[in-house]
Amino acid sequence: MPSADTLRAAIRDVVDFPKPGIVFKDITPVLSDGALFRDAITLICDSAGGQKIDKVVGIDARGFIFAAAVADRLGAGFVPVRKKGKLPWKTRQKAYSLEYGESVVELHEDAVAPGESVLLVDDLLATGGTAGAALELLDQLGAKVVGVTFLIELAFLGGRKMLGDHKVVSILIFND
Repeated sequence: MPSADTLRAAIRDVVDFPKPGIVFKDITPVLSDGALFRDAITLICDSAGGQKIDKVVGIDARGFIFAAAVADRLGAGFVPVRKKGKLPWKTRQKAYSLEYGESVVELHEDAVAPGESVLLVDDLLATGGTAGAALELLDQLGAKVVGVTFLIELAFLGGRKMLGDHKVVSILIFND
């Protein structure tokens, strides 16, 4: 049985990255260990609660790593939510606020059909701006979002409040 405690022990804190005052949660030790990565994928898949999932949506960029593996494991399609200008087809866009400024994410207009069951996956929930924007795009397309799962949640930043009433599961929660 996969253990969240084992995953937590592998996550490395990097002080003052990417700027002074930030403690970055480095997931690369989890990614580089086959057993830990497999355990992370299993725990994320379990968060779907056995529901049928048509599409797993991953958020640029580290969310792609987990979402693609989860999609494969669940036998679902993979859909990328990308930063503005990175998708080649017709897109829907959503701007959202960052700590200093604004950013935009995009989703192909035909990425999800109305009523398809979707699991949104990302590596980290911080302030919730990016995931909140992705959820708005999925709502515009008529997706049935059955859950939102993160490997890590920085609970002290309050990102859950940006995700509405969606079911949110975080494998690892850090309170400071």
